[in-house]
Amino acid sequence: MDPDEFHKREVSYIKNPNDDPEIVKAIDSFKAMSTYIAGDYEDGSAFDKLNAHLEEIESHYQSKERNRLFYLALPPSVFIPVAKNLKEHCYIPKNGINRVIIEKPFGSDLDSARELLGSVKQYWTEDETFRIDHYLGKEMVKNLLVLRFANVALGAAWDKNSISNVQITFKEPFGTEGRGGYFDEFGIIRDILQNHLLQVLSILTMERPVSFAAEDIRDEKVKVLRCIPPIERDDTLLGQYVAANGKPGYLDDDTVPRNSVCPTFAATTLWINNPRWEGVPFIMKAGKALNEAKVEVRIQFKDVTQGIFKDIARNELVIRIQPSEAVYMKLNAKTPGLYTRAMPIEMDLTYKRRFTDAKIPEAYEALILDALKGDHSNFVRHDELDVAWKIFTPILHWIDGKAGARPRPVSYPYGSRGPKELDPFVTKYGFKRASEGYVWPVASLASL
Repeated sequence: MDPDEFHKREVSYIKNPNDDPEIVKAIDSFKAMSTYIAGDYEDGSAFDKLNAHLEEIESHYQSKERNRLFYLALPPSVFIPVAKNLKEHCYIPKNGINRVIIEKPFGSDLDSARELLGSVKQYWTEDETFRIDHYLGKEMVKNLLVLRFANVALGAAWDKNSISNVQITFKEPFGTEGRGGYFDEFGIIRDILQNHLLQVLSILTMERPVSFAAEDIRDEKVKVLRCIPPIERDDTLLGQYVAANGKPGYLDDDTVPRNSVCPTFAATTLWINNPRWEGVPFIMKAGKALNEAKVEVRIQFKDVTQGIFKDIARNELVIRIQPSEAVYMKLNAKTPGLYTRAMPIEMDLTYKRRFTDAKIPEAYEALILDALKGDHSNFVRHDELDVAWKIFTPILHWIDGKAGARPRPVSYPYGSRGPKELDPFVTKYGFKRASEGYVWPVASLASL
């Protein structure tokens, strides 16, 4: 690319619908400080050229300190040569800090992840390495720590004695849209469940950390993940979308291999074998080409004691991560009037209504700032990644056909809620859907 093409691509996704002159000025300023150097990932001389360019920029600094943050938004196949060449040709040995950010996927199974981890660690220390998962930068995910540990009312009910089941859901309303070749190589479990949703689960279920220090938080996440056994086939539902509502099916995408059995939807149930969570099913669901865009955590509590409130709706705590961040609690309350009739109601904290003037930063915005500051709290540690792959590798090998015949996913229509088998799947783990209202045989005041 020439500089003009680079700048055009660089700012093409920055939104300015009202042509705000302040935003135009900021974009121009951003372009002025951005430069581009072309080179082959495996060519050491290209990295010498990059280093010379960096030194020329740094020569204008008044301070002698030189800090470099390298962001590897690259295909995983070149992580290792780029990490090696950056260390050998662009690393500052003194008077500065060197850091490297690595994007997912961090391998495709346990063995490949260990190979990648080991190779990168030859050149970059754990303290210098930031493995980014942007879900850890989302406002509502970061809010989980405060909700859990700063509220006695919630903390008291946060265990197997009160909670029946937990669902962590990711829904996208679009399919692969011409990117099926890439997606088919990884599938929905590697793309979403093994990283994004597992990170949410670890924060949701870990014990209270000693402090907000990065290692204290990550220690607790690793402890709870080590209590999760590998996922069983019987605890898994796989789906693949087909043409419907004028939209093409997964196999209609020209970039998808013929007769692919790659799942575009997956529901898996995880179990945590520790005193707090023994016996509570954690159902993780993710799918493409569904009826809406949504990421949420739904915690369903157990039934109240039977008797006068037989079959009443269960309480639920719902944490909507995106879109329109919110926390709401489903409770039961008496309807106004003379009759004793109860109905489910919601105590609703929707951020846009409650925090009208607040600007919630984008996840990457927050995480890149953390990396600049050297804060590892919201990044994935090497042993955390290792235990995450231990949970998922057996089921992935089954899906990939490395442990016998490949399973065939069930079909679901583009734009639907998912496979029709989903409702029976979540029901067998104790999930109950609520009805609108409930009446008990209690005499009205008018008849007394």
